[in-house]
Amino acid sequence: MGDCLKPTLTSSSIMSLFRPAIARVDRVLKIFRGRFVGKSSPSHFWWGSFDISCTRFSGKRAPLHPGGVPNCPDYVTREAYSHECMSVGWWPGSPGVLEEPTFYAYAYPEAAGFPDAAVTPSHAYYHTGMHEWLLPYEAVRSAADPDSMILEFCESTYSAAATLAGWDRAALESTVHVGATF
Repeated sequence: MGDCLKPTLTSSSIMSLFRPAIARVDRVLKIFRGRFVGKSSPSHFWWGSFDISCTRFSGKRAPLHPGGVPNCPDYVTREAYSHECMSVGWWPGSPGVLEEPTFYAYAYPEAAGFPDAAVTPSHAYYHTGMHEWLLPYEAVRSAADPDSMILEFCESTYSAAATLAGWDRAALESTVHVGATF
């Protein structure tokens, strides 16, 4: 019972820091989503992993996902990844996996060359174990213009994923960037 009283992510002091951070990420992901006219998910929060993300879809069927995602039945994973997609988001990290908050981007299926793509900003790196591009939250938090840095990461990882996978970018992207800044 004593462990129940230790500070956790639900503690009010931690949540008072988490809430404005997640709200800012949500706002920037909505800007990113608004630049796409193809099918996309809204910015949404994942309770199981405590991350927030947005997904863009190419409209083309994807190869059958191999499954094996921890704590997720294969039939759910296969339905979720039935079409080519690219996701970006923010995750607070997890002990033993990645111990720092980070922005992430991945594509399914991952096109050849995606790990070696020219992704920006310079703080971004490809994590071979996770098969994702990562941008440490600390780099964003300390940037002169955090929102622009997040959007740069979102757009450059999307551009790499969509170009390498041969998405019809002219049909999927908006040329009007309404609400690009707040």
